[in-house]
Amino acid sequence: MDCLNVNVRPENLADGRIKLNVGGELFETTISTVRSGGPESLLAALSLRTTANCHFDSVFIDRDPEIFSVLLSLLRTNRLPSSARRFSKQELLDEALYYGIESILRSAISPPPLSGIDASLISTIYPAFDGVASAFTASTADDGSIWIAHGGQISSYGGSLVHSSTFRTHLNLISTICRVWPHIAAVGSETATGLHFYNTASGRHLGSANWTDESDPRIYKSRVIDIADSPDSVYASFDCKHGENAILLIDKSTLKIVAEIGRQSGSAAKFTVPRKLTWIPSRNILVGSTSTSGAFGYTGYIRLWDPRSGEVVWETTEPGSGRSSRFGDAFSDVDVDSDELTLAKVCSKSGDVGVADMRNLGDDPWVYLEDPNLHSRHVGSPGEPSVVHCYKKQVFVGRKKGLEVWSRMAQEGSENGLGLGEYRRNYVDKVEDSARGMIRKMEGGGNRLFVSRENVEGVEVWESCKLSSIVSAL
Repeated sequence: MDCLNVNVRPENLADGRIKLNVGGELFETTISTVRSGGPESLLAALSLRTTANCHFDSVFIDRDPEIFSVLLSLLRTNRLPSSARRFSKQELLDEALYYGIESILRSAISPPPLSGIDASLISTIYPAFDGVASAFTASTADDGSIWIAHGGQISSYGGSLVHSSTFRTHLNLISTICRVWPHIAAVGSETATGLHFYNTASGRHLGSANWTDESDPRIYKSRVIDIADSPDSVYASFDCKHGENAILLIDKSTLKIVAEIGRQSGSAAKFTVPRKLTWIPSRNILVGSTSTSGAFGYTGYIRLWDPRSGEVVWETTEPGSGRSSRFGDAFSDVDVDSDELTLAKVCSKSGDVGVADMRNLGDDPWVYLEDPNLHSRHVGSPGEPSVVHCYKKQVFVGRKKGLEVWSRMAQEGSENGLGLGEYRRNYVDKVEDSARGMIRKMEGGGNRLFVSRENVEGVEVWESCKLSSIVSAL
């Protein structure tokens, strides 16, 4: 009997039940539950068709019933059940896409805000072929996607950490990579010349930029050491075989070089090429730094340029002139928190972490963080290399024997904008984690921290622990 003309109130229909036969297994739920997936979802459309038939026969759907059970539980409770761990994220996403509830699933499996205090290793991404990551770049957007360079190839992984593509470039080894557009990567190599742009969706080479100077024969075979970008420009530090170096500003719209910043001869440590570049959007300032180790320890500099004029607006060199209370304890690495406008460094001898307010830089702007717990001092040896990364008001420090985080605490009335009591330290990894090798690079993306280790395959993915036990990535 056709019941299309039966006078039934819509609110009563929503309270009714619906039977779904998925892959031969019968499910019964309320119409309001299936419609919670949204009016455009397949389940909502099926509920409308079913309520028009007074027999309420079950609707057959030729899909996996076990995964449907997980998705139905998600619609009922707005969270994933423990049974979701039996499936990969890609399997869940494929089924959610079929039913039209992909956005709901993505919201459920997205990691919570990254907090180093309760972060844990949830997955390791292993690129195909050469599994050792030579460079990687993470998206700072909420999706937390990542592009990994391994050898001369680039592999892309979306927000679900599922592999989406791999293509080979003309380079044998990519040593630096930067995401300059959603699907455009700028890459450089310390074994080949030039800055090169690739479309990561198609693998197509879009163009190159090379540093040349007809009036100076020393400027040839220039290699790219690091890359940063702004909405309109790409900044790349170039280094030549005889030490001449400069930062080149490339117009994003044309991929052409439009300016040269900070040209140096490279004849001394304080004139070597910047190995780390960061653009500060709120101040339109470019930060460059380098640190090298030798027989007498570490030497390096931090320099701030105004890209519009090419002029240096502040700089410091370590070891310094002796004004600093930490003279002789030069940094081994530096990073910038562009949102909080702070610099962070890790000292090469003591291993101490110093921070500086970029709004109040002077001869010695550093505030050295102290841990009130005397039994939780860092474990390491003087002179060992350490790396530092600033992300989401946190300072992550990778040492030979561990990964630690200094979290910024809310505090008013601190001196110089930064107070010793504003940061608290916690250890992120476990003993077995640190045993995998020395941390080579860290980079935050979305609500994730990506970590690579020296001569170790794969890129580690760290997240706060809310969902790490529910769904594992591929």
